[in-house]
Amino acid sequence: MSIQFSRRQFIYVGAGVAAVGALGACGTTSDTGSSASSAGGASSGGSGAMVTVPKLTGIAWFNRMEQGVKMYADDTGNNAYYQGSSQADANAQVKVLQDLIASKVAALLVTPFQPDAVEQVLKQAMDAGIVVITHEAPNIENADYDVEAFQNKDYGVNLMKELASRMGEQGEYVQMVGSLSSTTHMEWVDAAEEYQKANYPNMTRVGDRIETSDDSQEAYAKMQEALTAFPNLAGVQGSASTDVVGVGQAVEEAGLQDRIVVCGTSTPKDTKALLESGAIDLIQFWDPGMAAYAQNVAAKMLLDGEKITEGISLEADGYSGITIDGKVIYGDNAWINVTKDNADAYDF
Repeated sequence: MSIQFSRRQFIYVGAGVAAVGALGACGTTSDTGSSASSAGGASSGGSGAMVTVPKLTGIAWFNRMEQGVKMYADDTGNNAYYQGSSQADANAQVKVLQDLIASKVAALLVTPFQPDAVEQVLKQAMDAGIVVITHEAPNIENADYDVEAFQNKDYGVNLMKELASRMGEQGEYVQMVGSLSSTTHMEWVDAAEEYQKANYPNMTRVGDRIETSDDSQEAYAKMQEALTAFPNLAGVQGSASTDVVGVGQAVEEAGLQDRIVVCGTSTPKDTKALLESGAIDLIQFWDPGMAAYAQNVAAKMLLDGEKITEGISLEADGYSGITIDGKVIYGDNAWINVTKDNADAYDF
């Protein structure tokens, strides 16, 4: 079953109708270098351009983000495009940003691979008069605004509720993050563990947080190590979109689908087979395409001298009535839970 996308609408068939909120996770590819994609309207590059820079290119999550940029450009005719590195590497992302600053773009819409690693280059952008809107970086200092689909604590708590219910509220679990310096990933796992300790006393997190470098093969290898280190392991919470992919592969190979619960952020396209086999129990996500759309709307408002105020719409599903805390813009707390029963309803 395919999904029809049109003008900020994320419509899926088979579950009636629903509108979906937005935002991003991450994963890795073995390719190197960078890629650029022009999206509608005027030609890419140079003065007036609004450029969306993902953590990395070439994976399903950020391919969907690119679709959101194209939708925005098609809808508005504005010079908006997508450009990033195919490397899961903070330095590679910084290089992309430096090149864009040198080309005098008007706005940068950035999902940092590591927020602390881009602070200096984003300051350079702002000092050059470039509008900066980030995503998945609520604690960023050098940005005009950061756009989030929800409060990170609420998202992490919901993941723990889903994990705990499938574990029977007991047993050992591990937590994975793409990077220990990823603000969003750490806020999710911190909130999840805090909620677990308060509500599920028969559950225990074992070991340190496992860092996967946003790489499914790294998650696979780390999960194999965890299976050896923790023979009674009963659950895994993933953060990067690639975490549960690697974990699910390890679980499936070990024949532990019925013993280990796997829940985390990912995309249906990357996890459908593993959901079907039971190696992954649940994925939770939001629409990164709508996050990119909302970022572009916010950037254009600032470029036009307009104020972004509480309660306005950023014209993307999930951002119809925003709230603002400092310089963090929150959407409508929309996330989606997917199991094998409804995975066919989504096409990214």
